[in-house]
Order: sequence, then C-alpha cells, then structure tokens
Amino acid sequence: MKDPSQILIRPVISEKSYAGMANRRYVFQVASDANKIEIKQAVESAFKVKADSVNVLVVKGKVRTRMRRGGRVVGRSRDWKKAIVTLHRGETIPNLFEGV
Repeated sequence: MKDPSQILIRPVISEKSYAGMANRRYVFQVASDANKIEIKQAVESAFKVKADSVNVLVVKGKVRTRMRRGGRVVGRSRDWKKAIVTLHRGETIPNLFEGV
C-alpha cells in the first residue's frame, strides 16, 4: 500500500465542501493514479476514522487565454482528481483545517 501522504494531496476548501461536512462528507484532492480502495484506506489510516463510501471524479483543467506582445497565448491548467469521502455515522475529522 502507498503512503497516505502520497495519495491524499490536500483537502478541497470551498463553500460546497464545507457544507458537506455536516453530512460527514469530506472532499480531497488525490493522486491521479489512485483508485477508490486506496483512497479509502488512506483516509482511514491517516485520520483514524471509518469510511463508508468514496466517490471519485476527474476535474478538467480550464482553458485560459491571454494577450502578450506577440499575440494571443492559449494555456491550460492541469486536470486533477477529486474524491468525496463519506464517513461512518458518528465519525468526524475534527482538525482538518489546521495549518490552512
């Protein structure tokens, strides 16, 4: 098994993910080659909680254009993988935002 720090990159902090914490759902940016089983094991070992389910999706990078002296430059941000982890009833991750 991989080290949990190699699988869980960072928690995703947004209004929607913060609202999901009331329903025991936590959102993480994860490694692009990680699968659901590895993500579940990483969350359980890193935070000492019991996870019920893991949903995974790939967020496509945005296309960005900007003007430079030589003309228009088209760039693209990276694609990344997001995991939504639902914890077992009564479980929470209390110190998720320490150091953020």
